[in-house]
Amino acid sequence: MSENITNRNQENVEIFEKLPIPKAIQKMAIPTIISQLIVLIYNIADTFFIGRTNNPYMVAGASLILPVFNLALVISSFFGSGGGSLISRLLGANNLKEARKVFNFSFYLSLICSSLVSLSIFLFLNPLLKTLGAGPETFEYAKTYVTMVIILGGIPTVMSNTLSMLIRSVGDSIKAGFGITLGGIINIILDPIFMFILFPKGQEILGAGAATCLSNIIACIYFAIVLINKREDPVLKFLNPLDFPNKSNIKSIIDVGFPSAIGVFLFDIDYIVLDRLTANYHAIALAAIGIVLKAERLPLNIGIGIAQGMLPVVAYNYSSKNFKRMKEAQNYSLKLGIICSILSIIFYELFANFIMHIFINDTQTVQLGIYFLRVRVLATPLMFISFFFVYVFNAYGKGGYALFLAVLRWLVLNIPMLFLLDHLIGLNGLVWSQVTADTINVICSIIIYQYYKKHYLVLLEKETTT
Repeated sequence: MSENITNRNQENVEIFEKLPIPKAIQKMAIPTIISQLIVLIYNIADTFFIGRTNNPYMVAGASLILPVFNLALVISSFFGSGGGSLISRLLGANNLKEARKVFNFSFYLSLICSSLVSLSIFLFLNPLLKTLGAGPETFEYAKTYVTMVIILGGIPTVMSNTLSMLIRSVGDSIKAGFGITLGGIINIILDPIFMFILFPKGQEILGAGAATCLSNIIACIYFAIVLINKREDPVLKFLNPLDFPNKSNIKSIIDVGFPSAIGVFLFDIDYIVLDRLTANYHAIALAAIGIVLKAERLPLNIGIGIAQGMLPVVAYNYSSKNFKRMKEAQNYSLKLGIICSILSIIFYELFANFIMHIFINDTQTVQLGIYFLRVRVLATPLMFISFFFVYVFNAYGKGGYALFLAVLRWLVLNIPMLFLLDHLIGLNGLVWSQVTADTINVICSIIIYQYYKKHYLVLLEKETTT
């Protein structure tokens, strides 16, 4: 049974239904982009400040943990994307009661799963680090960092990101983005204090991990305060944890959340494979690729911010059958993302040398990193288009298509391409694998979307008009 739409925040309704699409996307995307950039900066800040030690093994040890950190975010992607997309669609159908249950279901399951992941990593830490490629020079650094960031800080990290997505799904992108931004800014401030003042020399990586852990705890506290202040909101209310959504909506959360989580997980596996294959050459190459993988995330995070801002608008209008507005939101977001990607290529090609020197002054690491960065950034527009279509299908609630695209991109194309080009070309092949695989993936993604549009979306539009 749906509830009256007048119970809802009219400002948020206006974003979904009335604002011109450029303004609506900007209002939803800009706070998200800012938060994504701050997240990037605080991730880079650890590498930057650790790089000030000019110890490539410490840099490599921290870089090895990026896949583990991303693994924790798989949970927030599952429940944040799956629950958030469904909440926006339920709002479009004016079913507030069920949207409230979806919020609760997503929150509690995210809390339980993040606790289990942190515990599992604690129990199997040593074999996990060896699997990631930690060697004698990097093992202790990696162990220290993952203990602080994931074992102790994993739960607040996951919950902050989950709550950010769920709050954004009801149209409150500003509060959703501010929480992530707050955590990032605090991390940037605490990094040098913890690393070079509070902790002794040689323990800089412990200081960086402690700063990250504390900043995520503060961000999680912020979101708890937001929910307390929003206790009158008809959707963001806590219910009995056992008051589940109906079975079809639980299935919908899984249908969208699972492909999102698999996409993040396989992205993680891709990084693990890249790290392992690079480690077969030497630690200097591993340090260089670790820096590049963080530096190249600037345009990627901007693109993710655009797509995350787009998703609730598309999902809401898909559910309310306003297909004209839905397509306008998609087209505007796609153009905006491609423009940002092209500008990023120009930026990195011009300033690759400067960017590498920001992180480390070791000559060999810098030289390798400049080459890696200039090649890998060429894939930026392709990467944006690839995950853009995944977000579009998630907004529709069509998790099967999103899952197919995720598996196609990572398991069929990107990861096998790493092994193939490493075997054929060596280290150069690892660098060029992203461009090669994503070129094929974009072509496949466009074909799949056109198929869905022709056989399903056009029919839905005709049914609506008749």
